[in-house]
Amino acid sequence: MPEYQLQIKQVVDYPRCRIYREFIHKLINDRSIRINGGSGLFHFTVLCSYANFRTSYRRIDGISYTVSPGEWVCTVKELSCWFRTRFHRQALSMLDTLQKQHLISYTLLGRGNVVKYKILHWARHNSALEYNAPCQKDTGFFFLPVSVALELVSSARCSEMDIVLDLWVSAVYNDTQVQGSEVGPVAYFRNGTGNPLVSYTELSCRWGLSRATVCRILKKLDGLGYISIMSFPGRHGSVIYLQNYLSTMFEISDVLIDKEEVAMTLNIHLELPETAGNRREPFHL
Repeated sequence: MPEYQLQIKQVVDYPRCRIYREFIHKLINDRSIRINGGSGLFHFTVLCSYANFRTSYRRIDGISYTVSPGEWVCTVKELSCWFRTRFHRQALSMLDTLQKQHLISYTLLGRGNVVKYKILHWARHNSALEYNAPCQKDTGFFFLPVSVALELVSSARCSEMDIVLDLWVSAVYNDTQVQGSEVGPVAYFRNGTGNPLVSYTELSCRWGLSRATVCRILKKLDGLGYISIMSFPGRHGSVIYLQNYLSTMFEISDVLIDKEEVAMTLNIHLELPETAGNRREPFHL
């Protein structure tokens, strides 16, 4: 993979999204967002966030395990905690699902109490470093392929957490090919139109949920400060901007999104509410 250079933009043609580990830890600890769903995008992203870039060693219960790039070793209890499952078998069941989709492979060690997993095709999207050294798990970032995210989202009903990550991976910023991306990081589902406007019906099909559920979840995420959703009249649809995206991805100040500015960028005419300043008084002869 060619050397990566950080730019203050996320272009639609780039096939991968940079995901920071601190952001994933925040999602794991945010109990207000539900994870009930079967797409596996959240679970796969969590596994990627712990995967090694270089060979290291981890000691569990007195045994030292060699962990190669793209791999990690953990206890089943740790895995269940990351996945927020009540029972260990539920966490292992999700590993089975991801393994059947040829995204990971895993082995149970230590009488079934330790999991060693490998992200398949890790080196294709993330550099594998040759030297041996401890691998940080709470800082830095990794790359998640957009195609893999779409494959997972399309596989089953999405959870609220899957939707957060799908919107994050779909965000485009400062790309002339996508309208409204110069205003802020906007969710664009790469449909070839260059227009980020989307309907609840389209989102319903994408996430395997009812329109009413999609509406409820988006309003919830808006209230929690993850997104800013703007709905426009008629059949225009809605546009979704990501909050805290710029500070997380580029360490720069986030911007306030103005609906009128977005409407102007997308060539949408807004009827301004009647006020004392723009009210037309009747003309009397």
